[in-house]
Amino acid sequence: MDDARKKVASILTARLDRLPVMVLPISIVLALAFGYFIALYDVIDVGIAFSSTSLKYTGLTSSEASTVVSMGLFGYIPGALLLGYLGDKVGRKPMLMVTALLTAVGSLGNALAVNYPMFVLFRFITGMGIGGDLILVPTYIVEMVPAKNRAKYFNLVYIAGWAGLGLGPFMASYIDVADPSIGWRVIFGVGATLALITLAIRGHASETVRMLALQGKTQEAEKVVSDMEKKAMEKTGMKELPAPIPIEYQEKKVDPFYIFKNPKYRTRVILIMLAVFFFYFGEYPYLTEFLLWTSTVPSLSSVSNSVTLLYGDAGVATFLGAIVLRAVVEKVRRPILVTLSYAIGMLLGVAVSVLGATSGDLTVMTLGFVLTNLIGVGWSNQLNYLNGTENVPTYARGTAFAFIDGFAHLGAAISTAIILGLISSVGALPIWVGFQVPMVILGVILIIILPNTIGKSLEEINEAKSGI
Repeated sequence: MDDARKKVASILTARLDRLPVMVLPISIVLALAFGYFIALYDVIDVGIAFSSTSLKYTGLTSSEASTVVSMGLFGYIPGALLLGYLGDKVGRKPMLMVTALLTAVGSLGNALAVNYPMFVLFRFITGMGIGGDLILVPTYIVEMVPAKNRAKYFNLVYIAGWAGLGLGPFMASYIDVADPSIGWRVIFGVGATLALITLAIRGHASETVRMLALQGKTQEAEKVVSDMEKKAMEKTGMKELPAPIPIEYQEKKVDPFYIFKNPKYRTRVILIMLAVFFFYFGEYPYLTEFLLWTSTVPSLSSVSNSVTLLYGDAGVATFLGAIVLRAVVEKVRRPILVTLSYAIGMLLGVAVSVLGATSGDLTVMTLGFVLTNLIGVGWSNQLNYLNGTENVPTYARGTAFAFIDGFAHLGAAISTAIILGLISSVGALPIWVGFQVPMVILGVILIIILPNTIGKSLEEINEAKSGI
């Protein structure tokens, strides 16, 4: 990037960062939120679709259902890496449309599946779409909101999307129990419908200002920023906006993988990836196979429908947890918050859930569900995404986060494939709890390594401090 273009890009991003409020069009906010809703709805509702209530109607065995779940998670990896990289090379908007299309095709295929190979194929396609979406949605958001209160603005979109983990299971569990023979098809069909709506809305989005500036499309970026400034003044009643403060930094045209040549970025990316890897290693079995496991617990054999409904009802706590996070997300460093969510939400919450299930105490089990969803699931994912997108430069943000989230999903694919076998040979409590411990250790390491990002420009955190 030559000096003139670099100066223009610096001014454009500074103008965006100093806006007093978020002014993304409501249609775009909804399109981004729908992406999260679908992704998070799908993550947990596949567990309900394959619960003991409806599994026999799918034509799958428990072992086959577990493999189908894992294939979706394996699909996240190529989806995240390929679409994240193309998001850096081609643009955020076109790839966000591709992710929605893949998710729609995969979900519809699962809704119509009649045999095991169909389940596997379309689950993998769904996984590719969701894997890409989970990379590109947070990338788009952090690049298009002001630096001040960036996490709170991110949280607004996240809350809307997080309803997929809150309201989705609540709705799906009742659909499943109402008519198990066809309810599982309806669950997948809802995901396909939402994905098609998302695809249509995203066609009206603009590219992010930072990506336009990086691509040298300064006139288009100028128009987007000017429109946002006008809307900000209308929204706040301000006659004049604060003066922008451009950040000076070095930048040159390089391939996104160049990021791994910088030791600071390399260290950040690898450590965040490991933290998220072990988070998924512990979280996904809870989200997708806890109900499968409870079907083997003797004390719960006569109350399987009640367990399914309680698990679904407790999903609302995930949505509430995302709302509660707003009170502290701009006051406490992200690594500290994510470590607390790992320790209190996942480790303690899952332990309580398992103790309640094995003892046949539905009240204790439900309290564990609520704690896990409220603090563990409701906080951790959002904070992981902030850590993964705030700590890398614009030219490689999609690629770096794709590496983080894509390879991290190997943790989910591995753990969901092995956990039921390990439980049968080792025991429920040591395996369920043991799967949560590594993430807490990595969280503590993140506290030491990652910089404070609260209220700071993305360029100040990265390019100005750590270089190219």
